[in-house]
Amino acid sequence: MPEAQHPVASVGVARSSPREPLRSLARALFDRVEIGFDAAFGADANPWRMLGALAWLLFWVVAATGIYVYAAFDTSAEGAYASVERITANAWPLSGLARSLHRYASDAFLLVALLHLAREWAHRRYAHVQRFAWLTGVVLVGFVYASGLGGFWLVWDRLAQFSIVATTEWLDALPLFAEPLARNFDADAKVGDRLFSLLIFLHIGIPLATLAAMAIHVQRLKRPATLAPRRLAWGTVASLVVLALAKPVTSAAPAALSSTPSTLDLDWFYLAPHALQYLWSPQALWAIVGAAAALLLLLPYGSRAAREPRRAAAVVELANCNGCRRCFADCPYEAIGMVARTDGRPHAFQASVDADLCAGCGICAGACPSSTPFRSVADLVSGIDLPQKPIGAVRSTLDRELARIGASRRAAGTGSPRIVVVGCDESIDVVALRSPDTAALSLLCAAQLPSSFVEYALRSGADGVLVTGCREGDCTWRLGQRWVAERFAGDRPPRLRSAVPRERVRLAWAGPQDRSRLAREIDAFRAELRSLPDASRVTPVPPKRDRRVVDAAR
Repeated sequence: MPEAQHPVASVGVARSSPREPLRSLARALFDRVEIGFDAAFGADANPWRMLGALAWLLFWVVAATGIYVYAAFDTSAEGAYASVERITANAWPLSGLARSLHRYASDAFLLVALLHLAREWAHRRYAHVQRFAWLTGVVLVGFVYASGLGGFWLVWDRLAQFSIVATTEWLDALPLFAEPLARNFDADAKVGDRLFSLLIFLHIGIPLATLAAMAIHVQRLKRPATLAPRRLAWGTVASLVVLALAKPVTSAAPAALSSTPSTLDLDWFYLAPHALQYLWSPQALWAIVGAAAALLLLLPYGSRAAREPRRAAAVVELANCNGCRRCFADCPYEAIGMVARTDGRPHAFQASVDADLCAGCGICAGACPSSTPFRSVADLVSGIDLPQKPIGAVRSTLDRELARIGASRRAAGTGSPRIVVVGCDESIDVVALRSPDTAALSLLCAAQLPSSFVEYALRSGADGVLVTGCREGDCTWRLGQRWVAERFAGDRPPRLRSAVPRERVRLAWAGPQDRSRLAREIDAFRAELRSLPDASRVTPVPPKRDRRVVDAAR
């Protein structure tokens, strides 16, 4: 069969479309910035790849400092401003620092949430299996904004007066209320304790709703990144403390409804919409907010990515499934469940795939013990597999590639070490790296590769196996890199056997922007392999065992 028609080679690779220039530009900008931050922070603690985890961290900082400040806050209309002044003056131990931390962490929370949304859009992570996370994320940004905005009102200074009047005037632009809300804050109005009870209720209730929305946002993900790496977390908190000490938050003059503030020091993270409202009109601001919300909420349904065919879901082959639960444990999107056996075989469970949740990433096939290439069956069928790139086709492609580089070496009589490069369809196109001494295998995800394929390649004539994929810490399918690293280290099944010489195996994560770096990694790996004995003398091919399902304990 010609290479172009082979099931493995015929699958398209997700790339940026020239018909999406704005998104492609945004992706390029994010990539450039992230590469710079890799050099400063390391790939494992790059804040741009940990925006979701940072949002969780900032929420807890806001919550903790808010509870601390609330303990010293007077919730009456007459005493609110004076109590905030006492808090700022540290009448309560370190209360001034807590207030400043509360404000700056709130600003950072909104900024990080918006950046996280923008980055997911730039990476096209909003359609199909990622639709739920996108929609809940858009709603969550609204909760974050509402939570922070209410905090300004409780201070009851001129800034709070400006914000609450602007908000009520904005709401009055809609024909929803019999009486204009802004009348409650005109020159003749009096603010009472009932209003402050309402503001307190909103400022506690909305953050609680925000926390619930955050939990919903990640409920379909396995091992969601809700904890930032320790050094990134401590660095973020330390930066906020330094900022709070260097520029403490203070209040403006107390609110006075009888007069209108002429100049104010706005918080542009939360209060910029007020400036737009007065620059244009409340109706114009409604139009902007409505259009933005509609665009973001309809993006998973009407965008180019949404119209593209969805990846085929994984398929369970009961004849090769022994209910070992490995696919269930490794699925990043909770798409696989274990149900009671239906075919009468002596196993308690079988895997079941929810097609609506399946991303088609292939990680489950890489976890299945029946995916080993050492099985002697001509048609290798795994217990769970991906129709668009089945494990049997992967083995066939690897066999052809091994035969090709072996024939090249025999024809030359000698040659440089033979390397098998295994890549990911979401990153660098490794097929373009094929050469007389380099075999290439592109998978749906690097974690689709069963560990036994590494040993198979080495025993079949390869001198080394290099696995690459998305940039470190930025796996398109979330957990692929982690599972590959743990399998190769022997910490997660299916483990790379201890008999496999680790000096002949290398991981080199590299995104599409790292082609030259990956080329250097391959050259360095090849140079190291030259100093090792011929792999064919170290790892001869063992006889294949004829059984349909490999022992799950392997």
